[in-house]
Amino acid sequence: MKEYSEAEALNKAAAYCTLCERCISEVAGKLTSWGINYTQQRRIIERLIDEKFIDEKRYCTAFVNDKLRFNHWGRIKIAAKLKEKRIATHEISEALSAIDEEEYSTTLHKLLINKQKELKKESNEQMTKQKILRFAISRGFEYPLIIKQLKFDPDEMDI
Repeated sequence: MKEYSEAEALNKAAAYCTLCERCISEVAGKLTSWGINYTQQRRIIERLIDEKFIDEKRYCTAFVNDKLRFNHWGRIKIAAKLKEKRIATHEISEALSAIDEEEYSTTLHKLLINKQKELKKESNEQMTKQKILRFAISRGFEYPLIIKQLKFDPDEMDI
């Protein structure tokens, strides 16, 4: 593996950040893979933050929008993935609160309809509802919202 000087690593990390939004933990991981020591990493990351190559608030907002629109994830899954990336809780909360409720509800509704179409072959309606519910939960949507959209009594559920 080629060893990079701090200046080379800084330039390479800046280029890495220009491809798409990056968070500190992603850049740190990349620097580690390049063999950059912790002290140099801190200096490089501080410089990237100062020069606006890294902005965790901007990253968080982009991540939330992308995961909702393209991956059709709910708030729970999005928040969990951001926590894995060591994003500050207040940044996560702020980005999640910016989600348009109508868009969020519509995303869930479309997801449920598509899953229901996929499961049309199921003869047991109760089993179909359970599968749809589990699917929506696995996508990170909130249980009460799913129940409301599915329009059924949660007491009927046998999970």
